[in-house]
Amino acid sequence: MNGNNGNRRAELANDIRRQASSEATKRLLRALPAFRLEKEIPRRLSDLLDRLDGAEAENAGGGRR
Repeated sequence: MNGNNGNRRAELANDIRRQASSEATKRLLRALPAFRLEKEIPRRLSDLLDRLDGAEAENAGGGRR
């Protein structure tokens, strides 16, 4: 593999990260319906998120990684 490949990938990742966090991108995404925040989420989704939080808390307490 070419040694430059790692540098190019790192530069690309930095460019994507920079563009994704720009104010212009944030404004654009807020205007799209798929990225609008909902004030309430369905009960089923809330239950799943609670289960996920519990599982993460158990793993953070010294469980396997």
